[in-house]
Amino acid sequence: MTSHRFWHATTLALSAVLLLVPQAAGAPAPADPPDRAAALRAATPDRPSYDVALRADGDGSRWAGRQTVSFRNAARTPLRSIDVRLWGNGTDGCGTPGSPSPVRVSGVAGGTPRPLTVGCTALRIDLPEPLPHGARASVSFDVAITVPDRVHRFGRDGAYRFLGNALPLLSVRDAQGRHLDPDVGFGESFHTLAGDFRVVLDHPSALVVPATGTTTRRAGAPGRTVSTSVARGVRDFAWAAGPFASKAVTTPGGVRLNAYWTATTSPEGVAVDLRDAVGSVDEFGRRFGRYPYGELDLVMSDDLDDFGSMEFPGLVLLWTEPEGSAVVHEIAHQWFYGIVGNDQFASPWLDESFAQYANERYYRLDTATCWDDQGMWPSDTAALTRSMGYYADGRRSEYVRVVYRRGSCALHDLERTLGGPSMAGLLRGYVRDHWLGVATTEDFKRAAQAATPKDLGPFWTEHRIR
Repeated sequence: MTSHRFWHATTLALSAVLLLVPQAAGAPAPADPPDRAAALRAATPDRPSYDVALRADGDGSRWAGRQTVSFRNAARTPLRSIDVRLWGNGTDGCGTPGSPSPVRVSGVAGGTPRPLTVGCTALRIDLPEPLPHGARASVSFDVAITVPDRVHRFGRDGAYRFLGNALPLLSVRDAQGRHLDPDVGFGESFHTLAGDFRVVLDHPSALVVPATGTTTRRAGAPGRTVSTSVARGVRDFAWAAGPFASKAVTTPGGVRLNAYWTATTSPEGVAVDLRDAVGSVDEFGRRFGRYPYGELDLVMSDDLDDFGSMEFPGLVLLWTEPEGSAVVHEIAHQWFYGIVGNDQFASPWLDESFAQYANERYYRLDTATCWDDQGMWPSDTAALTRSMGYYADGRRSEYVRVVYRRGSCALHDLERTLGGPSMAGLLRGYVRDHWLGVATTEDFKRAAQAATPKDLGPFWTEHRIR
């Protein structure tokens, strides 16, 4: 995610999930591979599959229906419960009697729900019996979504509705335990595993509905359309609804770009966004690995100035002015957070710094003195590898300065240290090795050290990559 103001300031100036093979009865368990704790940190539940059917009201403000999620237990120990995150409640929490939470779950089948926790963003569901390693199970529940009355990634802009972070998603547990971090109100706190989605949206035909994945449409009841979106290997699902204008283009590399914009979005901004999207999605595909989803939706509004822009798999929400938007930064997130996942609460630099670095490389910005130009660290405790919890604890002013600016400059500095060809090879290999997985700072440091005979220890220390 980035704000448009920051974009102006900067551009115009193996997967963590190891597939374990069950041992024969009585056979001794093999020792963990040296320096690889993948078996111990195996993220679970993995290989999620989401099947969702929702029906909209007359203007897309309310959606209700049923959601089923199936999953596998990747851990060695039996799985006795799962956690479902209702991130759409992050801003409003548990609501009030007269104004309930925007996302509500009921009618749980396949398990027993506990009371909501973490500000009504976490729902634990106890499974009817322990799920053994490698086995699959599923739960289903009714979902009711009310789009909040604010201009936001989960909000509304006049006649337009944005539904980012609206669908309940499986949380992750690994060697660090259950990931039940809070939504701190800025940046992202999300940590999900790549999975498959099939989302059926029944909506008034007057509403245009861009969505993650490949979408087919058919006539529904009189005056209604049924849009079915299928996405494989993605970490989230987002959609929008409204009387959008639209245009589709295909890049020279074969990626279909579907542009949608509100009535007040400038035609010049739409044209700039499309031009930069065409160039960047193909360039990043060559640099990091081909974009895997076939198509990408660009949803544009000129009224997102207080929020900014936001990435979702296969869909980016863009605050677009006549000179364009942060589209290149958000498209870079398709690789860094989307294809190469990370725990966005624990390690925000692994997606934001990398996306901003890619953005600046695309625009061919002069970053020769970038690291030195950033001046002193904002505090003695600042470091690139701090979590969102650190920034939320009275240090929000450090967030952009460190994660975006110093983080991207550190990567430019690493490129100068390694040399351009070695940096390019490092990033291609890093993306390949963690394709649709989850990477950590240690994973990146190991990959970087393997790319050079130089001892990078002093580099990590200077750049506070710990």
